[in-house]
Amino acid sequence: MTFPLFGRKSGRLYDYEPKGTAPGFKSLVDMGGGWGDADALVQVNLSEGGAGNDLYHRSGTSLYYTAERGGDTRLIGGGWDQYSLLVSVGNMGGSSHPDLVARGTDGTLWLYQGRADGTLAARVQIGTGGWNGMSALAGRGDYTGDGKADLVARGTDGTLYIYPGTGNAVANAALGARITVGTGWNIHKMIASAGDNDGDGRTDLIAADTAGLLWLFKGTGSPGAPFAPRVQIGTGGWAAFDTLF
Repeated sequence: MTFPLFGRKSGRLYDYEPKGTAPGFKSLVDMGGGWGDADALVQVNLSEGGAGNDLYHRSGTSLYYTAERGGDTRLIGGGWDQYSLLVSVGNMGGSSHPDLVARGTDGTLWLYQGRADGTLAARVQIGTGGWNGMSALAGRGDYTGDGKADLVARGTDGTLYIYPGTGNAVANAALGARITVGTGWNIHKMIASAGDNDGDGRTDLIAADTAGLLWLFKGTGSPGAPFAPRVQIGTGGWAAFDTLF
């Protein structure tokens, strides 16, 4: 699937829609302000039968869900300040809706399976510890070619890994043995997944470097070499965003 890329700067959200048949994005759409208080933002396709570009957003201890159309915001629950990182990973648990992965402040990793109305099933632990050694997580697709959603993680040392999804929402069995993609990924300020950006049927990875350029890493579907050499798709200014998702 192909998704837009959302970004926030100075408390405003911006939407970059994919071109569809070519790498890159169309001109930005200003989604409005008032988002400066959100300390976690996650894009997820739940509403309208999976076609809606919806949001999970955390403010303080509470997590909320807002569908793309309708304007209603639903409180999912409290206690979400126990997590230092939230990311959408697509359908990792084998249900019919995309899921949410949360990293605990203690370094554990949890999977929340999504429901059609934006609520979440009870969490399942999928990582026992050590995940504080990762500076970024991304996903929303299959990077290894087996048809199952995977998790992309960047270590604090700049090493990029893929954790293949097993398709099972089973405690500490949702992820397979990690694959090392490469080193030097600390040159990128942010990484994100917008699904199949170039329309070739494979999930890609987006990265904004510290100089403000935007890059596309085309997915190959091969676990041994999951990405082709990067292609520049943004000419500058991307470092001004404090988050891309």
